[in-house]
Amino acid sequence: QIFYDFYWGSGFLPSRFQGVKFRAGGDPVLYLQNPNGITGQERRGMLDDLGKLNRMRHAEFGDPEILTRIAQYEMAYRMQTSVPELTDVAKEPKSVLDLYGPSVKERGSFAYNCLMARRLIERGTRFVQVMHAGWDQHRSVTTELYNQCRDTDQPSAGLIADLKQRGLLEDTLVVWGGEFGRTPFIQGDIRNRKQWGRDHHPYAFTTWMAGGGVKPGMTYGASDDLGINAVQNRVHVHDFQATLLHLLGIDHERFTYKFQGRRYRLTDVHGKVVKPILV
Repeated sequence: QIFYDFYWGSGFLPSRFQGVKFRAGGDPVLYLQNPNGITGQERRGMLDDLGKLNRMRHAEFGDPEILTRIAQYEMAYRMQTSVPELTDVAKEPKSVLDLYGPSVKERGSFAYNCLMARRLIERGTRFVQVMHAGWDQHRSVTTELYNQCRDTDQPSAGLIADLKQRGLLEDTLVVWGGEFGRTPFIQGDIRNRKQWGRDHHPYAFTTWMAGGGVKPGMTYGASDDLGINAVQNRVHVHDFQATLLHLLGIDHERFTYKFQGRRYRLTDVHGKVVKPILV
């Protein structure tokens, strides 16, 4: 879990692209409530005065992070009214809740988070990441994998169906995957089935995509008979990134971003768009 904060960071992009994390308990986002004894009008006045001071500082030093801080304060103020409405699922019809499965009303569950993803998307959020931990099954695959599939299968399908029935899927790219696969052979004590697991395996694994210009109902690529190596239509991570950028309307060979004094391509000097999977 020490790495989790990196998943929500902005990388080498400016911090104004930093993600906002939703919490499973308490306020969905920190500091939605005004401090005790502070009215909304007083809060607005404090932010206005703080903004004036920050703009004076920016005029003196020119640090773009100061403007980012101003923008973050303003976004936080707007979220005080928008987030409570977003996270209130009381008006969602039963037919929609049933799409996501029985745990959809449990805050922090994968089903609830998938429903939140749909609600964010239909309100104009441009990027949503739904995380589900616990897949690092070096010693417990015979029990934990069942639980992971139970938690994720129906909500994932429900999200796709919900986006489609609202006309959102064709403009929303859904990507389901992780950073590597697992070995096709047992890790752990071969004599104790409860201790069986799978090790990290970067040489062959699967990601699925839906909507957003991807052909439905097809597979691309294949592994060898043992599932050890990708042997047919291999897709490198740079190819995958180039394809995602293409689907988002960005030419990965032309798009660069300046970081620490030089311009970077997001795919470095690599990557080819995987055209056979495109509509």
